[in-house]
Amino acid sequence: MKTPTKGPVFLRFLIVSLFVFYMLLPIVATYLFSLATRWDRSIMPEGYTWEAYQTAFNLSYFRITLKNSLILSIASCLVSFIIIVPTVYLTQINFRKFRPLLDLLMIIPFAIPTVVLALSYVRVYTFQPITRSPFLLIMATVVYTMPFMYRSVSNSVDAVDISVLTEASQSLGGDLWNTLTKVIMPNIYPGILSGMLLVFATVFADFTLAKLITGAHFKTFPMLLVEQTQIDGNVAAALSVISFTLAWGISMVLLWFSSKASKSKKAQPSDKAYIGK
Repeated sequence: MKTPTKGPVFLRFLIVSLFVFYMLLPIVATYLFSLATRWDRSIMPEGYTWEAYQTAFNLSYFRITLKNSLILSIASCLVSFIIIVPTVYLTQINFRKFRPLLDLLMIIPFAIPTVVLALSYVRVYTFQPITRSPFLLIMATVVYTMPFMYRSVSNSVDAVDISVLTEASQSLGGDLWNTLTKVIMPNIYPGILSGMLLVFATVFADFTLAKLITGAHFKTFPMLLVEQTQIDGNVAAALSVISFTLAWGISMVLLWFSSKASKSKKAQPSDKAYIGK
């Protein structure tokens, strides 16, 4: 077996390093700018202070907008989960001929600008109590992020033999609910988690849909951030850091739970161990 030469190894290392640098530079710069006292006359900030964070935490709408964004993101994840998982499973089992149509429908949200989507919802749902309500905003965010959830779940479903698992469950007396919740979902858990992470991150950072649908009636964290960009750049940078850190922290917690569940599942003895006992 030939060992790789130093040239290609160095080239791969250089490419990866440049990519990591390209991805991390804006994040590091935002962190530094949120702490900088002044940063316009030198390569690095002239000083550091926590004043921008103190101002951000003391904003009157800080806690309200943060709570609203969390509620909106979590609700969108739950609704997407309830809609997508059963739909993908039933399509794979009973309506396989409609799979290409479903794949096509999931591409449509990518082709519709968020401004058009928001204005369409506002024009169609003009009756109370739905019009310009948080419920309407959740409906719009679910449609907007549906491709992320669908593609993640669909790929996980394709990776396992759904038909065999369903037949095995039904042969043991399992109904549709038990088959879906106790057999199918544990096997496609990574795809569900990946989809929910994508939905959560996208909805938490959304500005256009919330601004056009609910406006000041249901103010979200990105709306507060955009307002502060016109007032104080350091405070806006601090809010960006808080938003990114919170989303990153929640993602790490979910991934930790996922890895813990996977390890516990592998640690359980297989059914084959009980054959003959």
